[in-house]
Amino acid sequence: MNRTLQIAIGSLMLGLVVLALKLLAWRMTGSVALYSDAMESIVNVATALAALVAVRIALRPADANHPYGHHKAEYFSAVMEGVMIVVAALLILHKAWQGFLAPQPLDAPVEGLAINAAASVLNALWCWVLIRQGRKLRSPALEADGRHLFTDVVSSLGVIVGVALAVVTGWLVLDPLLAALVALNILWSGWKVTKESMSGLMDEAAPDHMLATIRGVISREAIGALEAHDVRTRVAGRVTFIDFHLVVPGDSTVEAAHCICDRIEAALKDEVPGAQITIHIEPEHKAKHCGVVVV
Repeated sequence: MNRTLQIAIGSLMLGLVVLALKLLAWRMTGSVALYSDAMESIVNVATALAALVAVRIALRPADANHPYGHHKAEYFSAVMEGVMIVVAALLILHKAWQGFLAPQPLDAPVEGLAINAAASVLNALWCWVLIRQGRKLRSPALEADGRHLFTDVVSSLGVIVGVALAVVTGWLVLDPLLAALVALNILWSGWKVTKESMSGLMDEAAPDHMLATIRGVISREAIGALEAHDVRTRVAGRVTFIDFHLVVPGDSTVEAAHCICDRIEAALKDEVPGAQITIHIEPEHKAKHCGVVVV
């Protein structure tokens, strides 16, 4: 089974375990803040399921209807995650407002906080795996899931400390206040996830450091050509699409030009894993005297 798919399935399984623990902690205590933590875990489970579906679609090979592949499916998952985070935040804010109006004492706070802490430790370990593997496998869905899970861990720690303070001091209003802060935190997280995913859907260019690498490889490997111009890139999941125009001397043969292209393509694929390259050969009079200079 594909490694990305294995991790996506693991996220779903772990999400269900953590959700069960946090729901148990909320039911034991009646805490609005722990309710907010459980609501965020519901989002985690739903988005893990969406990521799993998206990863399966993204792994499909190119076909007649999708000649460039299905890589962008993962971005739809990340956008969906951002939207669901916003919905969960609004539900939490509603519950927090009810808590402000009628603060309630907490039941079995020590046991509930211990269970919630155990769930948070599981989340912390898994979010590290997701972010690390998401970057390694160049999977936007896994990395977005990991970043959201990290915000969940941070907010859970804040909730645990805050609820403990509410119990010790007797300030029951701290409970709904913490829930409201959690909601605002995950709203910010949802905005960042959605913004980054939209960049992928809008065919944003490769990062500057990757573009510099691409231009450097072309300059180094295009010996026999005159210049390369109109270098364009776009990133879709694990694939980086690269296309540019390569100007060759007017007396070059088709075979000679093809050899230069083969050399550039091989070097680019070594430097940029998952690269798909299109090179347009042009005669000498098409030179623009700009772009990438051949070393």
